[in-house]
Amino acid sequence: MIAKLTDGERSDLLPTLDGWAHEPQRDALTKRFTFDDFVGAFGFMTQVALLAEKADHHPEWSNVYNRVDILLTTHDAGGLSQRDIEMARQIDAVAKG
Repeated sequence: MIAKLTDGERSDLLPTLDGWAHEPQRDALTKRFTFDDFVGAFGFMTQVALLAEKADHHPEWSNVYNRVDILLTTHDAGGLSQRDIEMARQIDAVAKG
């Protein structure tokens, strides 16, 4: 089973993420990404989908035209885990191109 982050780990790791917010009700990370158009947003989602499949860790997300909203949490852990931190960093790397 995947371990949920401790309060200390959460306090140490969350400030290291660029623009991700902690959503305490679900113990999740959230972030909005905005692109020039739908093609840019969809291309980003495609790249993230490939990363997520490889890691077997899939985000919850929604897309409206040029905007992609992402929520990361580890359901098996009942909240945030190291997997979410790593996925957030990988997603940011994709967004930066």
